[in-house]
Amino acid sequence: MMLTPSHHFRDIERKPQYLQPDRCVPPPRLSAVGTMWFIRDGCGIACAIVTWFLVLYAEFVVLFVMLIPSHDYAYSIINGIVFNLLAFLALASHCRAMLTDPGAVPKGNATKEFIESLQLKPGQVVYKCPKCCSIKPDRAHHCSVCKRCIRKMDHHCPWVNNCVGENNQKYFVLFTMYIALISFHALVMVGFHFLYCFEEDWTKCSSFSPPTTVILLILLCFEGLLFLIFTSVMFGTQVHSICTDETGIEQLKKEERRWAKKTKWMNMKAVFGHPFSLGWASPFATPDQGKADPYQYVV
Repeated sequence: MMLTPSHHFRDIERKPQYLQPDRCVPPPRLSAVGTMWFIRDGCGIACAIVTWFLVLYAEFVVLFVMLIPSHDYAYSIINGIVFNLLAFLALASHCRAMLTDPGAVPKGNATKEFIESLQLKPGQVVYKCPKCCSIKPDRAHHCSVCKRCIRKMDHHCPWVNNCVGENNQKYFVLFTMYIALISFHALVMVGFHFLYCFEEDWTKCSSFSPPTTVILLILLCFEGLLFLIFTSVMFGTQVHSICTDETGIEQLKKEERRWAKKTKWMNMKAVFGHPFSLGWASPFATPDQGKADPYQYVV
């Protein structure tokens, strides 16, 4: 954990004796068995519940308003399988992003014993977070909601009730991608269903009354358009952040790059895992960063 020279965006202590380790008391060590990462934030929990509700609402409208009443069974089966698969992957990605430790630095580790174990030499610099009393590695930032320092923290997202960091960025990217895909799919199906209802009798194109059908479809159309725009933009910014190897906070603060520059493909594998496989698109596959190839560093 030997870190680089100071810059003005970090809380810096230049000498070990200034770290005041006596003020840092590590929290009681909990058993790793049966523990789960979950942020107890009221706003984040509410946003996560709303996210699931909106996906389930889209599921209800797609199935019971558009697909089940349809007389084209091939159309209903194919679109039902595709939509449900994408919705399942979106919710699974949401769970993994929410329940995965994003890369939290051990809280309260700025103790005398830990500092001595670093074997600091004169002139070497370490960073101490005064809020969670931890010695934080380079590129870590403190989150006021999680109340922890997070490695490679990009931002705190209330929609997944968690920070997006080193360990869960893959799941967040998949979540935005699958939400964008089901939003686009739902909009296409709404468009076709409106055309079908205009051509046929409105009383036969849905199990609900015509006014109810119109209201449900318009609400789904509004939801799909809103989420398509939002998640597409978020997906694009996340992919750009990964390719440039610069987190959202680092871009916002215009922090000076003090880490090795790598190729875009190497940065993608650092998030989604080595080597490239179908596991990149699976929220159930935990990324295996492995060892990077030296030639992929940019000089």
